[in-house]
Amino acid sequence: MKPREMIEKINNRDYYEAFKLLYGADEKVLFSQRQRYIDAIEKFAAVFPDREDIRLFSAPGRSEIGGNHTDHQHGCALAAAVNLDVIAVVAFHDEGVIRFQSEGYPLCEVNLSDLGVHKEEYGASQALIRGIAARFSGMGAQIGGFDAYSVSDVLSGSGLSSSAAFETLIGSIIDIAYNDCKAGEVEIAKIGQYAENVYFGKGSGLLDQTVCSVGGFVYLDFNDPGNPLVEKHHFDFDRAGYSLCITDTKGSHSDLTDDYVAVPSEMKSVAAYFGKTVLREVDKEAFYEAIPKLKGICSDRAILRAMHFFAENERAKREADALDRWDLDAFFKEFRASAESSAFLLQNLFAAKKPLEQGITLGIAVSKSVLGENAAVRVHGGGFAGTIQAFVPHGKTQMYQEKMDALFGEGSCYILRIRPVGGVEITV
Repeated sequence: MKPREMIEKINNRDYYEAFKLLYGADEKVLFSQRQRYIDAIEKFAAVFPDREDIRLFSAPGRSEIGGNHTDHQHGCALAAAVNLDVIAVVAFHDEGVIRFQSEGYPLCEVNLSDLGVHKEEYGASQALIRGIAARFSGMGAQIGGFDAYSVSDVLSGSGLSSSAAFETLIGSIIDIAYNDCKAGEVEIAKIGQYAENVYFGKGSGLLDQTVCSVGGFVYLDFNDPGNPLVEKHHFDFDRAGYSLCITDTKGSHSDLTDDYVAVPSEMKSVAAYFGKTVLREVDKEAFYEAIPKLKGICSDRAILRAMHFFAENERAKREADALDRWDLDAFFKEFRASAESSAFLLQNLFAAKKPLEQGITLGIAVSKSVLGENAAVRVHGGGFAGTIQAFVPHGKTQMYQEKMDALFGEGSCYILRIRPVGGVEITV
């Protein structure tokens, strides 16, 4: 479809149902999204003026719901795709090159005749594109060239997985356009993880990519980390009367590497006592019986973090089952227990080296003062700095957003909804 024709169709609300699926039925939101897509199309046309046939693609960010710091111990987790996404206007061609421009960044190019690892590209989007194309090619799938202009509202550093959303977008474009969707959602996630690990130079698990690719609520069991059990669950919090709110507490992630590394390292030190590599391989009852012997061999914090793992690993499944039953009371009971476990056992609300910087703890405390002591609020993502998560009744959502924005700055609190689909092409 030509750019002008697509803009006309968007203005005529031909894409209404497609946008409603991704962003909800709020007319203000849908109007904003229409303008966002039109702006992206116009910018694509300015960057690639000779392209006359374009298509639209989208991939979501994700929010972790349960299973905080369990996946690296081959545990279980529950997460959900959200309505913040990265979109791309794409034109396909047979020139053997992918040209990709993200809004605010220079144009990058990947020649498909050169799919080797380029260490000088570590940390760059170009590396992810090259790695994803290389993995598809190595699997015997088809790859081909395209030009794309991309816009993202998945907040970087927010725990909403902007990198996994980008990987899902690229993988979905190639799979949909060149392979008739044969790879599928879970394989696209694995391809993204491979690109991030090998080409981007960053170790990562498979949770983020899987949730972004599959969409909706996703329960994952990483007992076999290379081939996790993936269950998609359906629950509409919006229909149940709740908004998912993510608040950026504006804490810096700089100099926190040691804190993040310490969590899996300490858990593995407990596993090592039993001759195992990760805690999933350790019998829960044997662990609890051995706590007196563990003290003095492992640190107290390591033991507490192991206690968090064993409880949290089982809790994620109970949360998923509660959503299947539409049992909100049971879900929120588990959610609050998870929040307490992260705070007191996992201890990832603030960094020990920065005891005076406690934005997450402050945000949770103020949330409870605003919503009530029994509020469904917790640390979001890896923790130590960054974001908090809350399920807020619709009648209190605007007030809650105003309170959080007053505390952490205008635009700090995002009101989200669960997106039922992952990486997709948007069609009329």
